[in-house]
Amino acid sequence: QVQLVESGGGLVQPGGSLRLSCAASRSIFSFNAMGWYRQAPGKTRELVAIIVSGSTTKYADSVKGRFTISRDAAKNTMILQMNSLKPEDTAVYYCNAIDITGGSWGQGTQVTVSS
Repeated sequence: QVQLVESGGGLVQPGGSLRLSCAASRSIFSFNAMGWYRQAPGKTRELVAIIVSGSTTKYADSVKGRFTISRDAAKNTMILQMNSLKPEDTAVYYCNAIDITGGSWGQGTQVTVSS
């Protein structure tokens, strides 16, 4: 059973940057797809960015040009680089991974953008 652990969340001022990491219990390149989702209080969980096995990426319109999803082979982690952060980016960010058996979720990491 795959386990996913997010890290890197915290408090940052508007316009600042954060880098989120997702560590997996097996090779991240063994998944068909991985992605980052987020959920703000009182809101539904929404897709932020995904990356498939062929390294194709997709982003939510709200984060295009500001966020970048990638994989770090040396550390076996999936990265979400977040720049030009806005208060509306405040949410719990979740790591997701999909393989032939289904999907797995991490516990989430809190990101708060506030002055």
